[in-house]
Amino acid sequence: MSNPLPSSAAVADGAVRLLHSGVIRAVGPDAASFLHGQLTNDMTGLGLSEARLAAYCSPKGRMLASFVAFKRSHDEIWLACRSDVLPATLKRLRMFVLRAKAQLSEGGDDAALLGLTGPGAAAWLTQMLPAAATGAIWSRHEVGAALVVRLPDGAGQARWLWAGPAADADAVLGALPSLALDRWDWLEVHSGVAPIVANTVDAFVPQMLNYELVGGVNFQKGCYPGQEIVARSQYRGTIKRRAALVHGDDAALPGQEVFWSGDAAQPSGLIALAAPAPGGGWDALVELKLVALDDGSLHLGSSGGARLQPLALPYVVPRENAA
Repeated sequence: MSNPLPSSAAVADGAVRLLHSGVIRAVGPDAASFLHGQLTNDMTGLGLSEARLAAYCSPKGRMLASFVAFKRSHDEIWLACRSDVLPATLKRLRMFVLRAKAQLSEGGDDAALLGLTGPGAAAWLTQMLPAAATGAIWSRHEVGAALVVRLPDGAGQARWLWAGPAADADAVLGALPSLALDRWDWLEVHSGVAPIVANTVDAFVPQMLNYELVGGVNFQKGCYPGQEIVARSQYRGTIKRRAALVHGDDAALPGQEVFWSGDAAQPSGLIALAAPAPGGGWDALVELKLVALDDGSLHLGSSGGARLQPLALPYVVPRENAA
């Protein structure tokens, strides 16, 4: 697979307000234990110096939402997710709180979200808190009244999620170069980690988006909705669909079908995340039958649609479960 990225050292630099994302706050002495019983990752062991990727699944193991989870304090966990799935997810989670000492709410003005990337952002973070700029993937840092989480790289660039008061967010945006949201989304595509959005709710088991490969599933933790199906997919060798990175000339949208020439009568995949590429065309993460990557051609929207070229993901996807 090829991966023709723009030749410039930094294809993006600065900060952007993540208008398509929001925060669910879980507050109380039972916040961690409650979320531990709902999400695919370990929340009781979540420390103040780390963040974790996690999915919220239906009883059938299909992802209803995905989060970057991190603690504001010992008794408060923030779940950053896409805004178009937030209200329904919050409502559903509240149904199961029952006697747990935990309150769930939207983040509000205290939980504005920014995306930071590039040399300007790295220099600013170094000035504010050197550890935040150099921290490992999924590390969490306090920068003034805000929290900064080191996200997986996109197209070889370091990325950070900034979460804090709206007034402070304005100050950060004023101090850094302006970054287009489309460019941030493109970096997210190239990180290989696709969030769940409204058009992909209930479409994927976590492994279909490679979540267990990027730290989003803990197979040693206790039960959560869909846990039996997620575990069965892992241990019985039934993973026949994975997330792949592709490039095409036409605009792509989450939820759009992808067709394979080897089985043109029916869709073989689904777009999970897409964004315009800096060099032209569009790049996308597509959930796809593994056999469709072996030969033939991929097409967007129909068997005669625009051709999609496979690109290299930033991590290795095992094929031993493909049979």
